[in-house]
Amino acid sequence: MMKKETLFLLLTIFCASVFSQAEITEDELKDHLLFLTSEVNGGRYPGGKGNKLVVKYIESEFKKMGVHPIKKKYKQTFKAALRVEKGIEKKPVVKTCNVIGFVEGNDPILKSEYIVLGAHYDHLGLGGPSSKSDKKNAIHYGADDNASGTAALLEIAEKIVSQQQQLKRSILFIAFGAEEQGLLGSKYFVENPLVPISQIKLMINMDMVGRLNDQKQVYMGGAGTFPDGVNFMSELGKSLGLNPVVHAGSVGGSDHVSFYKKNRSVLGMHTGAHPQYHTPEDTIDLINIKGEKQVCEYIYKTIMKLATTTYEMTFIKQD
Repeated sequence: MMKKETLFLLLTIFCASVFSQAEITEDELKDHLLFLTSEVNGGRYPGGKGNKLVVKYIESEFKKMGVHPIKKKYKQTFKAALRVEKGIEKKPVVKTCNVIGFVEGNDPILKSEYIVLGAHYDHLGLGGPSSKSDKKNAIHYGADDNASGTAALLEIAEKIVSQQQQLKRSILFIAFGAEEQGLLGSKYFVENPLVPISQIKLMINMDMVGRLNDQKQVYMGGAGTFPDGVNFMSELGKSLGLNPVVHAGSVGGSDHVSFYKKNRSVLGMHTGAHPQYHTPEDTIDLINIKGEKQVCEYIYKTIMKLATTTYEMTFIKQD
């Protein structure tokens, strides 16, 4: 009969082997995208049934991969006042949430510092005042905006968890709610942070990362908000065969803005605008899944280089 000590050792080796194999894959990115853009989720409108199904999905994925809840729960619930057409004064208010998890670093000092990786999971539902389409009551699937960022969040998180033993700094993973209603989820988080806001050293936001073009251009704003950030992001991107378009400032447009307003360093990552933005035609068939995998690897390596070293992380304000 096998001794308990031997059995425990074999199980430990087996588990380590399984977790060490976690990779960002095109198949898993596609699976996430298929679910997020499915008819049943109806465009992921805040407060709706589809939005709630997506929250459950993200929670389940976090739990499965070993991303831990903060204070025993993944959901940070808040009320969102929804945008309305011009001329309508009263805004409907719904309950929605951010979905938040973390992995802890191993350095006794640096583990109290956090890098945030975020993406908003909501979209426009059947259109509404933010739609760019003439079609009424048509599902706005939001494949690029922002199922692509949510899928990337889950895949990058899974790979980081598998390499947790290398981390010095801790990582927060946040799927924001109600971004399309005015960055409401990220605004709520920075006003009600689950870790001290001063301990957040960088927020990386992924909003529309699924349409990498033939020139392999990855756009980002805010790289000048941390030391040598422009050079760091340029050189790393080029080493991975990408063509990074790096701005020191140009902080605007998505959830990283909320963090920048609190004097936190930020990177807003995307692969560019397109005619399908905020229309029902933003569908999964237009996603460059192979390209999104490349973008995910770029962001993963960015986080690992900053979280596994003593790289200086201080805030630099940009004009």
